[in-house]
Amino acid sequence: MSIDRIVLAFAGFMIVGTLLLGLYVSPYWFWFTAFVGANLFQSAFTGFCPLALILKRIGVRPGAAF
Repeated sequence: MSIDRIVLAFAGFMIVGTLLLGLYVSPYWFWFTAFVGANLFQSAFTGFCPLALILKRIGVRPGAAF
């Protein structure tokens, strides 16, 4: 699996997970959902993604975007 696919899978998991936590635990979790979405949005324009840097450092195969 490349860095691109891992980043997208992780972001999707975090969005769905925090939406469920926001519905069933506390609405404050929606702030984390917004943070993940904002990070995805900014990485589309800047190419900067903290998770991609971590994955690259541990030796995951790079993809086309990261």
